[in-house]
Amino acid sequence: MHPTTDNRPSVLLAMGPGISDRLLEPRHHTRLEALARTDSTLVAHDLANPTPRVAAALAEADVLFTCWGATPLTPQVLAAAPRLKAVVHAAGSVKHHITDACWERGITVSSAAGANALPVAEYTLATILLANKRVLRSAHVYREVRGAHDWRDEMDGAGNYLRTVGIVGASRIGRRVIELLRPFDLQVLLYDPYVTAAEAARLGVESVPLDDLCSRSDVVSVHAPQLPATHHMIGTRQLSLMRTGATLINTARGSLIDEAALLRELVPGRLHAVLDVTDPEHPPTASPLYDLPNVLLTPHVAGSLGNELHRMTDQALDELERYAAGRPFADPVHPAELSHSA
Repeated sequence: MHPTTDNRPSVLLAMGPGISDRLLEPRHHTRLEALARTDSTLVAHDLANPTPRVAAALAEADVLFTCWGATPLTPQVLAAAPRLKAVVHAAGSVKHHITDACWERGITVSSAAGANALPVAEYTLATILLANKRVLRSAHVYREVRGAHDWRDEMDGAGNYLRTVGIVGASRIGRRVIELLRPFDLQVLLYDPYVTAAEAARLGVESVPLDDLCSRSDVVSVHAPQLPATHHMIGTRQLSLMRTGATLINTARGSLIDEAALLRELVPGRLHAVLDVTDPEHPPTASPLYDLPNVLLTPHVAGSLGNELHRMTDQALDELERYAAGRPFADPVHPAELSHSA
């Protein structure tokens, strides 16, 4: 028991079932309980219909420590949390659970989107380099010939030297990809209507219209948010402008690409694709995407998984430490930004 003069914030964990077991290692529980008045083994899965134990903790909570599957913070939920002043989210987007009622109440919000951006950017960097090296194609041919082959002829024109990479969206992830690409001999184009030419120059990229980016790039990588304005932003026109043999990478959201139009380019083999997300999230069992030799299809694994979850936990605990010390968050979420971010 801590003395009644304990000024540490009261914290309640709120996230989907099974998440906390993967998110928090023993060292995280130790740090959390040192920073806050909390029972780090108590996890609220449903704040709208809380158990008596969760309801009591919610009524005392100064901070919610959230992750995937957190309950939307509706006016009704917030009414049961009269002391709540902050939400520290140990993942990326907060759109699922942070409501207008939170902003109206003056609740401050932090996100570990920066920590979650890094593995997506690393996945993207790896697939860009492999795409220009034509690794998917050479592996497929090698599996077929199972022996000697004229690889010099097969790989003529392959490689990453002076290739052009187009980044669609200067999101947190898009900017991290740009940063990771700097050591390589690549030209990087950027399409983002919110980025000025001067800011693009500071990023070390060339700002261009989307059609120009598609027509000039050897690899197009999508990092825009899912918004009504970005639905099918890569459609028939943009895909038709891409060079024969170019690669489209999507680690953002499946809805950003017109998948029917993409299949019309993939099935004949004119384009290549690396798809970590699709629309729907799981393609139908008969979808050609599973079997096309020019497609690398992965099940939404670019983001934080495995021990990468602990990077998000560490960042969220850093934010909680700042809050407990009366300092502002290092990575706050601002409501005005949510209209054009993930």
